[in-house]
Amino acid sequence: MKERNHRPAVGWVCTLATAAVLAVVVFSLPRGTGPLPAIARYAMQVALPRWGTTEPVSEIVYGTRGFDTFGETFLLLAAVVGVAIVARSREARRGFIGEEVAGRREEAAVDKPDGPPSRDERVAERAEEQERGDESETAPDTPDRTPIGAPGPETAEAMTVVVRASVRFAAPILTIAGLYLVAVGYSPGGGFPAGAAMLGVALLAYVSLGYRRVEPVLRPDVVEPIELAGALAIAGLGLAGLLLAGSFLANILPLAAPETILSGGTMQAFSVVEFVEVATGLIIAVFGLLGMRDEWCR
Repeated sequence: MKERNHRPAVGWVCTLATAAVLAVVVFSLPRGTGPLPAIARYAMQVALPRWGTTEPVSEIVYGTRGFDTFGETFLLLAAVVGVAIVARSREARRGFIGEEVAGRREEAAVDKPDGPPSRDERVAERAEEQERGDESETAPDTPDRTPIGAPGPETAEAMTVVVRASVRFAAPILTIAGLYLVAVGYSPGGGFPAGAAMLGVALLAYVSLGYRRVEPVLRPDVVEPIELAGALAIAGLGLAGLLLAGSFLANILPLAAPETILSGGTMQAFSVVEFVEVATGLIIAVFGLLGMRDEWCR
């Protein structure tokens, strides 16, 4: 059955409006030969003497506009909570005797097919059963163990030895790049891009090795407490600056020598704990959507 379109005119209007706004923003960006904006001049003036960093971009994000970054981080936290709520599995209905059985009968009556399932439907149902783990004992660990010429679909969770070896080579490099972005405060970076890099590492491991290999590390009861600790640490840094220095997110830590890992004081600490929050939040959101087993739009 052909799926009907859902308001294509609205989609085109939203797409064209977004493209127009992006075009205006791009052509309105200041040119390299133009005068510096006031915020850029101010950041260059205070970056080294006040924050101990030679990188004005990091000073703007975590210093001068630290409260704005604080708000963006907790908007991400709210989005992660929303995704976790939407992606959660449906709760069993056990309120009354026989209600669960009645619910299954009602679902079977509503989802009753018009005729016998086609070959494609049977293949899809079998693949879903294997994905849920119903036949994990008979499925091969990797495609390398599948005989040549075997009928589809592919039942192995992991990928071929070439992909697995490539990921084992690329993942440590990407991890080091993410840690560099968050640890070295005198180069452009910070918690947001470093957290996105860690999400990339987790996705590479998931795609190449399969969910069963990464599930012990990425399951919610492991990642969610770490994310909560990161959010509390960010709020704690802000409140400590308010209580000890009279301003939210003000610097309360000693400044190390410029161009060192500890330069930046509170700014650098903010970047590190934001890395924890962003990395774990993105992992929870993405893997929550990947693990959805129910269609809530019905």
